[in-house]
Amino acid sequence: MSAANEKYLIGLTGNIGTGKSVVRRMLGHLGAYGIDADALGHRAIMKGAPGYKPVVETFGRWILDSKGEIVRKDLAKIVFDNPAALKSLEGIVHPLVNKAIEIMVQRTPHNVVVIEAIKLIESGLADKCDAIWVTYTPETVQIKRLCERRGMSEREALARIHAQPPQKEKISRADLVVVNDSSFEKVWKQVYNAWNKLSVNIPGEEEASAAQTKTVIDSSDLLRVERATPKQAEDIAALLNRIEEPLSPYTRMRIMEAFGEKAFLLLFDNMRNELMGVLSWQVENLVARVYDVWLMPEVPEAEAVLLLLKKVEAEAKLLQAEISMIFMPKESSLPLSLFPKLGYDRKTAEELDSNAWYEAAKDRLGYGKLLFVKELRTDRVMKPL
Repeated sequence: MSAANEKYLIGLTGNIGTGKSVVRRMLGHLGAYGIDADALGHRAIMKGAPGYKPVVETFGRWILDSKGEIVRKDLAKIVFDNPAALKSLEGIVHPLVNKAIEIMVQRTPHNVVVIEAIKLIESGLADKCDAIWVTYTPETVQIKRLCERRGMSEREALARIHAQPPQKEKISRADLVVVNDSSFEKVWKQVYNAWNKLSVNIPGEEEASAAQTKTVIDSSDLLRVERATPKQAEDIAALLNRIEEPLSPYTRMRIMEAFGEKAFLLLFDNMRNELMGVLSWQVENLVARVYDVWLMPEVPEAEAVLLLLKKVEAEAKLLQAEISMIFMPKESSLPLSLFPKLGYDRKTAEELDSNAWYEAAKDRLGYGKLLFVKELRTDRVMKPL
């Protein structure tokens, strides 16, 4: 055990395109609390955050956009091939990120915390962890992923890959190597098996994990909400096919892959113990985002949405989210008047007072959706100056 409130800390690292975030989210589905150190690093240098002024003073105002925000691409150009400049930047950012992680570890009620960081070892975070997990992917697969998912050319992908230390250097520090060279299911089996071995050795972890994944909210004798696990991917796919009747049917594998990006809540009819609805959502960078809600026609919409959103908010607060966002299609069948009654305000991305919130909202609003937001906590990890 580490000294951090007797939490068990898993340090998760790996080179670009090896699936670190997927493994972190998988551990979240099993009951761990996930921290994205790289996202915290981005927050640390946003306008008003503690690292903003030192970075601007060190690298110059030309790295700012018209709104005064640091353009990370311009900053990256400076430090990419300049070890001294990179060391200066890391000297500003790493202490802030480490402090933020310390605060988050102290706050969380979870017994297991997974800290994802590309520079876990270099930043000194590895020394605070009880175990080091490393994701590994063959270079040919890395290149393919970077080209397909990030729109890079093969030349750009190779440059990014070779700019990082060889994978074997991280593997030499690993307590566990997660091989991510093919399917989501292969990775899930490795993570699931490692978690089961891990939880046996952590006092109270089996109970904590069960509470994380099996918590039920009852509103009446009619409906209940449960958090889904990848084992229920086939049931989710079958329900979505019944509700949407899509031209390209949902499959078990498609839903399994979706678990690598988001979480699902399941709505059951209590009397028949039948799955009647699904909500997809995610907490990333301390922002909870509700993506889609699917309900069978006979389900009472207002009651179902109330139950599902209460569960989202309860889970999001456990994950220390600062804000909850709902993205609803303009042509949604759900009554939009329902959300203000639940404490959500309709906003534009530009009206949000945190650049991290703005980026999280802007990322989804390009799909012709309306945004509803509800602030969940005011004590932010990266406190504005």
